[in-house]
Amino acid sequence: MSETLASNISNQQQLVSDMKSAIADAEDMLHATADQAGEKVAGMRARIQERLKGARVRLLDAEAALVTKSRAAARATDAYVHESPWAAVGIAAGVGLLLGLILGRR
Repeated sequence: MSETLASNISNQQQLVSDMKSAIADAEDMLHATADQAGEKVAGMRARIQERLKGARVRLLDAEAALVTKSRAAARATDAYVHESPWAAVGIAAGVGLLLGLILGRR
């Protein structure tokens, strides 16, 4: 798997996590203001609830796309390792050597 793809998937996972937190915070705020009265507040609460529903649907779609991309990347990596096992071993050894050098200098 290329580093760019791994980074992209990681960024998307972080975005999904951040969106889940934002939606949960907004829902908490709606519950905290449930006792507020007035037409403006009721209208605003209704609009926010509709937007949160839409955001949840889009988030589920994004999460499904992310899972699909992650699985495709894992399959591609697996196929590469099976097609070129010695290259994979060489890459892993090179990464291990670099990490060893970096950590050894500390």
